[in-house]
Amino acid sequence: MATKKVKKVEVPIDQRETFVSLQKNFAEGEDRVEEKLKLLYNLQKADSEIDKIIQLRGELPAEVEELEAELAALRTQSADISAFIIALNQSITDNKQNILDCDDQITKYQGQLQGVTNSREFDSINKEIENQNLLRQIAEKNIYETKAKVVEKKDELEDVKARISERSEDLKLKKQELETIVESTAKEETTLKARRDSIAKKLDERTMSAYERIRASVHNHLAVVGVYNENACGGCFSIITPQRLVDIASDKKLVICEHCGRIIVDPDFE
Repeated sequence: MATKKVKKVEVPIDQRETFVSLQKNFAEGEDRVEEKLKLLYNLQKADSEIDKIIQLRGELPAEVEELEAELAALRTQSADISAFIIALNQSITDNKQNILDCDDQITKYQGQLQGVTNSREFDSINKEIENQNLLRQIAEKNIYETKAKVVEKKDELEDVKARISERSEDLKLKKQELETIVESTAKEETTLKARRDSIAKKLDERTMSAYERIRASVHNHLAVVGVYNENACGGCFSIITPQRLVDIASDKKLVICEHCGRIIVDPDFE
């Protein structure tokens, strides 16, 4: 009777899982452990080289982004001030028209004074003339104050435009600097990314998930390290027990540092 083949049940990857499941995953495919360790080692090498290129750019990408945001804010501020100045000038025009209207009314009332027949009518017309003179004074006061605001806002606008010009030049220089670095490393970065993708495709999803999680959790993004000074972890420099050193040298077991969680491989892979 033929033996029925038992299908392996794939356990969903949990980002919070411990490395015990990863070690078990390696143990189940023992014949490929050395190959997978070498792939992880070479994957880390490629990622480290890409990291160096990114570090070469330094803070430039962030500085460019910050300058672009600052310039956008300054241009918005410039547009707002310009719109406000237009509104102020319109207010001056409106008040000048109010003065002309008041003068017309005063002239009309002064003409009516010539034909008054009693003191009550005379007083009423004079009251209207006083009101128009008062409105005229208010309009003149508004014009004077608004003109002062226009001068103030124009000075503010010039300051903003000067800052826009200055920051635009800064952005131009930063972009040129960044483009120079990107151009000089573009070919190398493309080659490294292609190599990285090629290696990553050969690793199973669980291993890649663990690798990425370790890289994200350590400051120098080294998920895979060699043995340092013959007996210590190349990531945190903690001493490795003799038995674990034997396991590392055998290339037959996945060894994870008990202190920092990095994967430790045989430095002879080089």
